[in-house]
Amino acid sequence: MTTLLLSLFLTLLQAAAPGIRPLPAPLSVARWWDPPPGPYAAGHRGVDLSAPVGAELRAVAAGRVHYAGQVAGRGVLSLTLPNGLRTTYEPVRPLVAEGEQVAAGQVVAVLTAGSHCPAPCLHWGLLAGETYLNPLTLAPRPTPRLLPVPGPL
Repeated sequence: MTTLLLSLFLTLLQAAAPGIRPLPAPLSVARWWDPPPGPYAAGHRGVDLSAPVGAELRAVAAGRVHYAGQVAGRGVLSLTLPNGLRTTYEPVRPLVAEGEQVAAGQVVAVLTAGSHCPAPCLHWGLLAGETYLNPLTLAPRPTPRLLPVPGPL
């Protein structure tokens, strides 16, 4: 129930103030969010976005650097957003330091090699406290466009 309410809150928040993509559009999802049924169960607690090593990563919203360093041999960057949500990026070389304020859209890290994907990718996560959420809810939605129907009607 909490995850459902937080997801609804994020959807409403995104509609009111669209975020920034961590990578340039269009985002190419290599692996989708697959939340685990329990805190210690298997699942995918984020999304993997295809990108080349060396790609610049941007802050999806203004916030403060919660963590910038190594975890299990991989570079990790974690940002706390003003609404209390925390977004994470890995594997990266952080360009910002713990405690530093960042602006929405600011380049905060560079993608490095060593991901768990067959090709280079960014693992992008989102947390509300200890609850994992789908980080794609922070990304701006594309604007629908109506195109003419070819041929006679």
